Amino acid sequence: MSVTLPPTPGQAALLRTVALLALTLTLSLAPARAETHAHLQSVNPDGTSAWSGSVPFTLRGVLLCGPDEMLDPTPQFLPWNGGANQGQMGGQWQVVLQAVDPGDQGGTTCWMGQNYGNQPWIRNEDFSYSNETWVSEILRLNFDPSLLHPFQAGDLVEVTVRQALFYGGKRNINEGHDIDPAYNFEIRLLTAHHGLPTPEDLTLADVMEPGGFPDDPTSWRPIFDPTRVTGGERWQGVRVRLRDLTLLSTDGWTPTNAWANRLSAATDNLGRFISLRHPRYHLGPPPSHTFDAIGIFNQESGSGTHGTNGYELFVQQVLPHTPPPALDARLQLAVSWPTNGALYQLEWRGQADTGDWQPVTNTAAIIHDRHTVLLPPQSPQQFYRLRTTY
Repeated sequence: MSVTLPPTPGQAALLRTVALLALTLTLSLAPARAETHAHLQSVNPDGTSAWSGSVPFTLRGVLLCGPDEMLDPTPQFLPWNGGANQGQMGGQWQVVLQAVDPGDQGGTTCWMGQNYGNQPWIRNEDFSYSNETWVSEILRLNFDPSLLHPFQAGDLVEVTVRQALFYGGKRNINEGHDIDPAYNFEIRLLTAHHGLPTPEDLTLADVMEPGGFPDDPTSWRPIFDPTRVTGGERWQGVRVRLRDLTLLSTDGWTPTNAWANRLSAATDNLGRFISLRHPRYHLGPPPSHTFDAIGIFNQESGSGTHGTNGYELFVQQVLPHTPPPALDARLQLAVSWPTNGALYQLEWRGQADTGDWQPVTNTAAIIHDRHTVLLPPQSPQQFYRLRTTY
């Protein structure tokens, strides 16, 4: 009589890994055609997706942000629990890549979340990632599988796509809210440090109409062009420099808020308004004067059936609306002594052996572990000494 023993935990993990590798190999052998951002993001007159392609496909572009700039991927598994955790997605991951190929235009967002099972149309935690499997997914997406290069802004990549859903005014690369590996998307490095694209130079007049009320974003009037030749649709997913902005609100100007609460209102002082979304790193204090902002032009209409509004700028850099200060290069006399713990007063007089010693009033700074006093070159001939103080 033979007895078949169940696999040990280590053997079971190995079997799962082998099965996943075999599935990944099978998926990688499936033919995938090349797609463009312009075609993928095409829209109907109501802003919904007009894309009629099929999966799988590949999409090339340069990453405009690192994987940790937009959303917090920290594992947080939450069960459906009879609806108590409805909508609680836990960890989330997102990047944006911009078109680089000749004739292509725009950019595309890649997104995935941990707790798909908490969506009201799913209602089952079996469709969510455990904390352990979620970490594995994040590691899979954050590193090139062959070179183990950590993906970062400026890398040229190719994404193999098996699901792409419309929401918020754009078609996103995702898993279709399904943890089945058959719906995975994969990122492959083409050129490390390829470089970020030069930001497109815009003002609010390029993307917003005048009118509306400063404290009511629903009244703001975006320029919507379904042909994507002008307005917000043209710049969606693109690195831009938005000029001549003034902040109207600063509540969302903090990196520690959740995605939905990192919004601040801005205006061009000509009757146009837009939302600025803060990244998950510090940009410095809220600008108090007119400024320019460099970042990713984005759309968040909040709807899966409408996409003509919700344009915003995901801010990555703030530039003062003034020219940089002029540099001042000059020769100076440097008098220095070691920082040995003793207290000294630097003194001077005009003659080596006569006259009263006078204190040097220039403030000493520590430079390369030495107390150093910088004196202007036009100073007359002087002699210096150190006097011990107590």
